Amino acid sequence: MIYLASRSPRRAELLTQIGVEFEVKATDIDETRSEDESATEYVCRMAVSKARVINDEVVGTPQAYPVLAADTTIALDGDTIGKPADRDQCCCILGQLSGRQHLVLSAVALATQAEVKLRLTRNRVGFRALSTTEIESYCATEEPMDKAGAYAIQGKAAMFIESLEGSYSAVMGLPLYETAELLAGAEIKMF
Repeated sequence: MIYLASRSPRRAELLTQIGVEFEVKATDIDETRSEDESATEYVCRMAVSKARVINDEVVGTPQAYPVLAADTTIALDGDTIGKPADRDQCCCILGQLSGRQHLVLSAVALATQAEVKLRLTRNRVGFRALSTTEIESYCATEEPMDKAGAYAIQGKAAMFIESLEGSYSAVMGLPLYETAELLAGAEIKMF
C-alpha cells in the first residue's frame, strides 16, 4: 500500500494498470517556479516537495505508507509551459506547440520514512502543424484545461502528435518504468 500525492485521474489509472494498491492523499503546495530555476530543477522540486509534505503528515502514524508523487511540465524555448488558465491561453499554448517539437519532463518521487528517491524522464513530442480551427475546437472541449502543455496524449490531442521519443506514460503524467523501479526498490507489491 502507498499514498498517491495527486488528484490526477490519469496517475491513478496508471498505478491501477500496474496493480499498485494506493490511497489518494493529495495536498496543495505553491507551484511557483523560481526565476533562476531550470525546467528540470522545477519538475524535480515539485515531485519531491509533494512527496515530502504528505510523508511528513503520516510519519509516526499507524498508516505511515510510502508516498508517491509526480510532476510533469513542458519545456519549450527555455521556458516551462504549465496548465492553461483559460481558453485563450490554451489556444496560445497550442499555437506555440504547433508544427514543433517540445520536451516533456516528468519526475516521480517516492518518500519513505528513511529517504526520498527521485527519477526523471525526458521525452520529446512533435506536433504536426495545427490549424486555428483545430486549436479552437480542441480548446472548446475542455479536455486540455487541467493538462500541462494544454493537451492530453491519451485523448483527442493524440491526433496532433507526429512523433514521440520516450515514454508514453510519462507524457501522460506518470513514468511507469521509473515508478516501478522506485516501488520495487522499496519492496512494494505490484500486479
